[in-house]
Amino acid sequence: MLVAIWLEAQVTSRLLDHTARWLRRAHGIGYYTIGSAGHESNAIVASTLRTSDPALLHYRSGGFFIARALLAQNVRTDATRDILRGLLAKATEPIAGGRHKVFGSHELSIIPQTSTIASHLPRAVGLALSFGLAPSAPTSWPEDSVVVCSFGDGSLNHSTAQGAINWACHARRSGARVPLLFVCEDNGLGLSVPTPDRWVGDSLSGRPELTVAHADGDNPTDVWRASTALVDNIRATGQPGVLHLSTVRFLGHAGTDVESAYRSPTELAADVTRDPILATARLAAQLGVSSPAETIDWYLDLRASIRDLAFDVLDEPELITAADIMTPLVDDAVARSALSGRTPAGDVPAAGEERLTVAQTINRVLGDELAASDDALVFGEDVGRKGGAYGVTRGLHKRFGENRVFDTLLDEQSILGLALGAGLNGRLPIPEIQYLAYLHNAEDQLRGEAATLAFFSKRQFLNPMVVRVAGYGYQKGFGGHFHNDNSIAVLRDIPGIVIASPGHPADAGPMLNACLAHARTTGAVCVFLEPIARYHTTDLHEVDDNGWTAPFDATPAPLGRARTHGGSAHDVVTIVTWANGLFLSLRAQRRLATQHGISVRVVDMRWIAPMPIDDVLIEANATGRVLIVDETRAQGGVAEGVIADLVDAKFDGMMQRVAARNSFVPLGAAAELVLVSEDDIMTAAIELAER
Repeated sequence: MLVAIWLEAQVTSRLLDHTARWLRRAHGIGYYTIGSAGHESNAIVASTLRTSDPALLHYRSGGFFIARALLAQNVRTDATRDILRGLLAKATEPIAGGRHKVFGSHELSIIPQTSTIASHLPRAVGLALSFGLAPSAPTSWPEDSVVVCSFGDGSLNHSTAQGAINWACHARRSGARVPLLFVCEDNGLGLSVPTPDRWVGDSLSGRPELTVAHADGDNPTDVWRASTALVDNIRATGQPGVLHLSTVRFLGHAGTDVESAYRSPTELAADVTRDPILATARLAAQLGVSSPAETIDWYLDLRASIRDLAFDVLDEPELITAADIMTPLVDDAVARSALSGRTPAGDVPAAGEERLTVAQTINRVLGDELAASDDALVFGEDVGRKGGAYGVTRGLHKRFGENRVFDTLLDEQSILGLALGAGLNGRLPIPEIQYLAYLHNAEDQLRGEAATLAFFSKRQFLNPMVVRVAGYGYQKGFGGHFHNDNSIAVLRDIPGIVIASPGHPADAGPMLNACLAHARTTGAVCVFLEPIARYHTTDLHEVDDNGWTAPFDATPAPLGRARTHGGSAHDVVTIVTWANGLFLSLRAQRRLATQHGISVRVVDMRWIAPMPIDDVLIEANATGRVLIVDETRAQGGVAEGVIADLVDAKFDGMMQRVAARNSFVPLGAAAELVLVSEDDIMTAAIELAER
């Protein structure tokens, strides 16, 4: 009987919370004591869903997790032991392996969430929408699944939550199926800050295309009926819904929280009367499932057995080396493992077949990928009918249709959220961020969600993607800061992601193909930084020299390997650069030779992560003098990383850099005063050559 499962899940969850506090206070062991006490009515919500329905859960979802484990007849999961392993940071914990206490299980279709202050809501919307995209490709879950996503009343006020709910409603109004159940678990508090009376219900009501139901957590029959009706409606109609679940919160926000500092005795006593476990126990007694005496005896026996189990788990191994911790990451070594030999040195290919620009090359690669793979998706602001702000995706919508190439809301959190969900569901998302500055609106979707999923699930869940970002400066007379942004510091410190940044069309195609293959085969998150100012450039030195075009090459480039332009025994300086810096440095290279008799080689790093420091070191040692041309800012710029890596590699030659000023990029010709110029490179190279 379901009531017995509800009671077992709720009581087990509560006792695990008490055990966590007991371990900390009595024995000084255990971590992350945010618990589920008072929220256990979410166990009833679990029983209204299929055990195969993908779930992204709030950190107070112990009841849901245990109930799903009890309900999943074909899955052997010891939920109690696994939760204890999580709070004791044991390497044996099956989802995160001791890296965090999360509710997650591949077998139970529970996707682990580690930062549930609404940051997981865009992924949930994206996952729900992905069932209707790339319809010829298989999905990771049944096509009639309902996605469930739970969060707290405090998180409802986060702009990420508001944006995700708005996006779900907008998508439904646009005709899409959005089979998504939001569960807002409203305990009336965000940390220590009270939520205003009726705020959650009133703020959710009246939203177009959103069904809202309410249930009191201390009324199990009410929760069952409301959730069942809502789930059935979502599955049948594809209209998203919110279950506003009124709960209480026991044991404070976390173990260190003293509720008496901000709540009165009267308030605390009132919550005790709304205990969901007492309500379920009363229902169990009414139905003859368990008498009050039987429930109390069972409760005490279970408490003792869970405490004994905790000490049994205590002997299990923990993570003991940095290598153990980092195993789930696709690090530099993994990214390079399939590579052998250096990229042959040499200039760009000579004229022959049709030569393409950077924009044309990227368009060609995207078209080839869409044609070859039913699961690839290209989307973003204006990428569909318009073909992108710069025409890079022109013609793809017409060729492949609305389910493969399409426009999104003007919201970068939604764009990346769709990539997060679609990647989970067997698709290869290729989202476009229209301008680099716009990425900063949503960068946590990459840092806190995309990059952490493999880490906190031991690679049991992956969200492969190739995020195309149009960026950098040098757009003459256009845009100022938001359209000429030269800062990528927010990307460079995210563990495990690949950052590609081609400058020349000879590299743009091979590097994009490499990112697509890498994402598909390893589940990696790749960011492909495209220099806007070079999209339609054709010439390098003179008009019609076609020096910034190249024949199309589909051969994937090796990840983390540089390309050297020039290179002779007469070289006295090694210039290290990428993207727009490559264009400027190659122009300076010829001027240095013809005007000053100074021979230099130019190393195009191409990859910001993994950084090709081995290649750079070889070319640096060849001259003993390194000039780093960094179009990002001096403070937080890429050159800082290059210099640090060269120092770590024991390079003992001379180093110098030219970098953009620590300034936002202004409008018009004034931009040239803060960005790196060709003359800056000339001056620095001459100075370095003469030292």
